[in-house]
Amino acid sequence: MTQDASFKDGAERPLRLRALDADDLAVIAAITQDAVFPAAEIRWDRKARRFGLLINRFRWENGQQQAERVQSVLAFEDVIAVQSQGINKADPDLICSLLSISFAPGADGAGRIELVLAGDGAIALQVEALEVLLRDVTRPYAAPSGKAPRHPD
Repeated sequence: MTQDASFKDGAERPLRLRALDADDLAVIAAITQDAVFPAAEIRWDRKARRFGLLINRFRWENGQQQAERVQSVLAFEDVIAVQSQGINKADPDLICSLLSISFAPGADGAGRIELVLAGDGAIALQVEALEVLLRDVTRPYAAPSGKAPRHPD
């Protein structure tokens, strides 16, 4: 009998996840909710059709035993076009906070990925196919605030 993985299974290991459909993307969206990143860490390689972010994500899988963050690469493959609003990449002090990631399917596996940021920020990616990768690249560190992110009810 097989069993789904749980947060506990990955508590001490770096995460490496891939989303190839909307259900997979929902898992990555939940894990990256409340990630923060400087606008300067946004990259789009038009030639390679890859869009990436170096994020500092809250380690929700830690069960909030200790407020920790970890740096992770969040990469989107097969990106045809990128649009954004409310983001000034030239501002070295601009810190973005990721609230959600969603996918609106189009024809033949293509679609639109939308990253909603706190405030009025958003990033929209036109993709030929849904493929998203999340990979932790540092060891966890104590969250500077010492607390888990909270949202008003």
